[in-house]
Amino acid sequence: MSEQEIIEKLTAVLAEEFEIEADEITPESSLKETFGLDSLDLVDVVVLIHDNFGIKLQGPDFAGVKTFGDFSNLIIRKLHESKA
Repeated sequence: MSEQEIIEKLTAVLAEEFEIEADEITPESSLKETFGLDSLDLVDVVVLIHDNFGIKLQGPDFAGVKTFGDFSNLIIRKLHESKA
């Protein structure tokens, strides 16, 4: 799966889960403001990512993740690490 395909899938999954339009999601989109994420929602996100991408995220993985671009880069990095 290419990086663009990962971003597209991630966009679709998050848009559906948080009931927002996919075109509202940009690399600069704030996770808190765009998705309305709070700490409890992160548990849902961790499950979604595991179910859709087969990778496990933990609290420390979210350090410094503020935008959708940050988050998609995290997922891409984790997917590459899982294949290494």
